[in-house]
Amino acid sequence: MIKIYGIPNCDTMRKARKWLEAHGLEYEFHDYKKQGVPQKELRSWIERAGWEHLLNRRGTTWRKLDPDIRANIDEGRATAIMLEHPAIIKRPVLESGNTLLIGFNEKDYQQRLK
Repeated sequence: MIKIYGIPNCDTMRKARKWLEAHGLEYEFHDYKKQGVPQKELRSWIERAGWEHLLNRRGTTWRKLDPDIRANIDEGRATAIMLEHPAIIKRPVLESGNTLLIGFNEKDYQQRLK
């Protein structure tokens, strides 16, 4: 079963969900705003993909952080920030079996979700 994590009103999330639906792939959606970030999964994503890959440094949430925090970010701080402010995690995060996809890239989805 495919599980997709993110925020429902995010444009990238909409693209990913639309792609999954267009390809007849069923999925379960985990809404960060309503359900929070599952700590166990976040730790797994960090181990598998690296905290740097998960942290969205282009978004509003990142820009709103104190400059000292941004300048001194490390794995521990990044993990705490992602748990406290889930909007700072790149979206979507998709898990299916051993597959972990971060962000939406149609080619990656086609290749990895056959």
